[in-house]
Amino acid sequence: MAFDGLMTSSVATALKETLTAGRINKIYQLSNHEILMQIRAGGKNQKVLFSTHPAYARVQITHLDYHYPDEPPMFCMFLRKHLEGGIIHHIEQINHDRIIKFTIRHLNELGDQMVKFLYIEIMGKHSNLILTDPSHRILDTIKHISPLVNRYRSLQPGATYILPPLQEKQSPTPVSFELFSKLITDQERYDKQLVAQFQGLSPLIAREIVYRSETNALKDLYQAFTDTIEQIKHDPSYHLMLGAKENFYLIPLYHTHSELILCETLWEMFDRFYFGKDERDRIRQQFYDIERFIRQEYEKNAKKCDKLNQELINSEKADEYKQLGDLILANIYQIQKGSTSIRVQNFYSETLDEVTIALEPMLTASENAQKYFQKYTKAKNAVNYIIEQMDHAEKEMAYFETLMLQMETATLKDAYEIKEELEQTGYLRKKQTKKRKTSSKPSIEKYLSTDGVEIFVGKNNLQNDYLTHKFARRHEWWFHAKDMPGSHVLVRSDADELSEATIRSAAQLASYFSKGRLSSSVPIDYTRVRHVKKVPAAHLGFVTYDNQKTIYIDPDEHFVMNLKKLK
Repeated sequence: MAFDGLMTSSVATALKETLTAGRINKIYQLSNHEILMQIRAGGKNQKVLFSTHPAYARVQITHLDYHYPDEPPMFCMFLRKHLEGGIIHHIEQINHDRIIKFTIRHLNELGDQMVKFLYIEIMGKHSNLILTDPSHRILDTIKHISPLVNRYRSLQPGATYILPPLQEKQSPTPVSFELFSKLITDQERYDKQLVAQFQGLSPLIAREIVYRSETNALKDLYQAFTDTIEQIKHDPSYHLMLGAKENFYLIPLYHTHSELILCETLWEMFDRFYFGKDERDRIRQQFYDIERFIRQEYEKNAKKCDKLNQELINSEKADEYKQLGDLILANIYQIQKGSTSIRVQNFYSETLDEVTIALEPMLTASENAQKYFQKYTKAKNAVNYIIEQMDHAEKEMAYFETLMLQMETATLKDAYEIKEELEQTGYLRKKQTKKRKTSSKPSIEKYLSTDGVEIFVGKNNLQNDYLTHKFARRHEWWFHAKDMPGSHVLVRSDADELSEATIRSAAQLASYFSKGRLSSSVPIDYTRVRHVKKVPAAHLGFVTYDNQKTIYIDPDEHFVMNLKKLK
């Protein structure tokens, strides 16, 4: 786990430097696991994210935009009551562990000065956010843990807050070689011993220390240990490790043999690593049923296509049924009543091979021939119907494949619009719920290209249809991934030629928000809006176009993330 005690120490120090004396202005609950606070500190508005997600637990200052739910949950309302308007007095790490404590002073309803403690425990699936009073009585937690689940400590309103049990470990600094050599003895398990004996070390950094040791000698391991801890504490550099498994840390982790990306700040490292990951999880929580429905519809139509294709192959045997009927009539004089088959010469074959024809014993020869002619007629009539059904099923597959792709990159607002589209088209039944505040116009994401030109991106079919056929002007430029589902991208410019910077910015957005986002050299078509036409009787967002040019581009998440996004 990258978020170990050393990482927590670095985060607590950075938060303390930035947020001390800051005022908590707004509190939002983004999901079951996440709280976002807007804090005014040092003359700037800061967004602080508290996450207790089992995989993405952390606390950080973020510069990403988040969608705030219309209805705040009870825990959010509780935090607003107790913390909004409060001043952050102190921030500290507890016991070199993955726990950060916020001391917050505020005035109650009577104007009396009050103190509250907000603890975030960053411990994987056991992560939690806990608010207590000065006597450490728990006021509320984002996750309630009853004594039946944990007998050592109960995390629910009214209980006394008890820290997780302390582990008897040595602080990593300072430590002499003599003490180090007493603690670390087994050459075969150096990394596991480092984790077991020293506070704040995760298996990830322990493996890096062993990797940096020049030899397997204990003295070299000690030197690598002290140098690495010194670098983490006094000269950190914020690195992302991109490979089969993505990771991040306060120093480059060479043992992972991954691509290393240096970030300027701790918060940039977090934003780049978690970009899209926790948003995706929030959508899974709220739209699991929608995603499952879309996937099931896609799979249902895929199976239907396979079945219809097999029926089409069978229907191609229609001429064979006619031939068998003709052969029976040509040899009617040879057939005895009650026969189950007859072997005759096939005069349709160039080599006049013999063929065995199955017969119904209860039917006459003439009736058997008529039965084959009926099969011929039925098969012939079925071909047109099967082709028509296959065409419909393929269009449905393409539609639901597009929706699956859109859900992968959707924000919460985009996901609501996808649900609305499915309700409007009759795939889902509208539920009688409290009406959400919605605009008559879809919300379109707006970016600036690297040379300052406005670019608009449709993230679902409602947005794509509105963007291309209502919002866009005829002489502006339209981008789309070639021959694959993807977003409609509009460049707000009617210039005769676009600059290279604008073309590449729009192409990056079109490739990133397409089926080819994980591929390389994705073809992106671009043309004037006037050359883009709706497909008659097709689903929203399906278009044809001509007079296009094509650019090939490698999707770059970092490029997209760093494009200026406008409100």
